Amino acid sequence: MKAILKRYAGVLIAAAAFAAFLVLFPHWRGKALDSIGYQARTMLLVIPPIFILLGLLDVWVPRERMIRFMGTGSGLKGATLAFLLGSFAAGPLYGAFPFAAMLMKKGASFRNILIFIGAWSTTKIPMLLFEISALGARFALSRLAIDIAGIAIIAWAIQAASPKQEIERLYAEAEKID
Repeated sequence: MKAILKRYAGVLIAAAAFAAFLVLFPHWRGKALDSIGYQARTMLLVIPPIFILLGLLDVWVPRERMIRFMGTGSGLKGATLAFLLGSFAAGPLYGAFPFAAMLMKKGASFRNILIFIGAWSTTKIPMLLFEISALGARFALSRLAIDIAGIAIIAWAIQAASPKQEIERLYAEAEKID
């Protein structure tokens, strides 16, 4: 029981804070409950397909192949693949983290995982197409070029600043995920 409380402490604290908010500010209750209902419905529509894709990735892609294409020695090929996976992915950013954990479990390099998360968060293909139609190709492609450079620089900087023991700990945690 103690382990469960420790594991879900953040959720329990957030739920208690939300309950306190509802009691302290009753005039916001309806709006708050509508918002949390909307967010829950959105998550229930997004998370199941992501987990189905994760299951397929786990079964269909052998670890050796993932290491070859996205592992430490994959170089530009791995970074490009990580970027494309993140850019073509659908869903909000919180969907990227289970996918990133699966990539870690399969042996993708830390830098490629950071590139994947950066691409997921900033370079969605549908957003690029919208920007081209609404703001023009020059703006959209300029923003994309800046994002690509920024993602690469940030991934390099985070990897350089992260202690090796912390990266190893993250990979060990990813291995524990069933």
